[in-house]
Amino acid sequence: MNESGTHAENVRLSAAKITAALAGARPKIAIILGSGLGGLARQVQNPVTLAYRDLPGFPELTVVGHAGQLICGSLNGVPVIVLNGRKHFYETSDAYPLKTMIRAVQAAGVETLFLSNAAGSLRPHIKVSELMLITDHINFMGLNPLVGPNDDAFGPRFFSMTDAWDPGLRTKLQTVAQQAGVTLHQGVYVAFRGPSFETPAEIRAVQGWGGDAVGMSSVPDCLIARHCGLKVAGVSCITNMGAGLSDEKLTHSHTLENAGKGAGAFEKLVLAAVKVL
Repeated sequence: MNESGTHAENVRLSAAKITAALAGARPKIAIILGSGLGGLARQVQNPVTLAYRDLPGFPELTVVGHAGQLICGSLNGVPVIVLNGRKHFYETSDAYPLKTMIRAVQAAGVETLFLSNAAGSLRPHIKVSELMLITDHINFMGLNPLVGPNDDAFGPRFFSMTDAWDPGLRTKLQTVAQQAGVTLHQGVYVAFRGPSFETPAEIRAVQGWGGDAVGMSSVPDCLIARHCGLKVAGVSCITNMGAGLSDEKLTHSHTLENAGKGAGAFEKLVLAAVKVL
């Protein structure tokens, strides 16, 4: 079996395991938890947990703050799938594990992918520990996970990214945030591949492009999700100011610490949002 055929079989097998774990529930939303935001997984009611390592083709995670668990259950009474952790493209050049993860939940009945990440702010008014609703993105990773032969069974060779971050979902999230008293900025997310943090010159450049936050994930997830027809919404938890915009020293432990400070607002937003997304 060729690589594409193996991938399709992994998607089928993983989707079957997820469907079995759902035990008749039909969640329409899957949530990918970014660095330091895994605490939401503890709020899942009646959880059934599957380790990524037990799902064929799923990623093997190596970064602190990413548990590597798929959790079936409910949040605020709404059936959901929570994906606690992701593999970043600074860890690998292999896109198939991320494709498998997203396509498997789509095959299990999910219609909306809610993405979250830790990000650096490019704007003084978007402060550390606050949240930013992603309105659009700029891909500066130097890669697209869909390069190569197209997987026709999952989506078309060419597809539009004009409304990649779904306008209807964004409106709902803004309304929910206002009702819940959660500060929710809006802005453009710029993705670098990492693992190094950006230079001050790179930060100045992407500010000029219209970027509002910068990080190392979520854009590949969005591309794969849109390719297979999923709606996408996303929120960044601001963990630092971009390089050169403050005196803070940028480290991964610093990222996790400040993500924890914004996690309460993130969880409050998501618990309210699942009712309307």
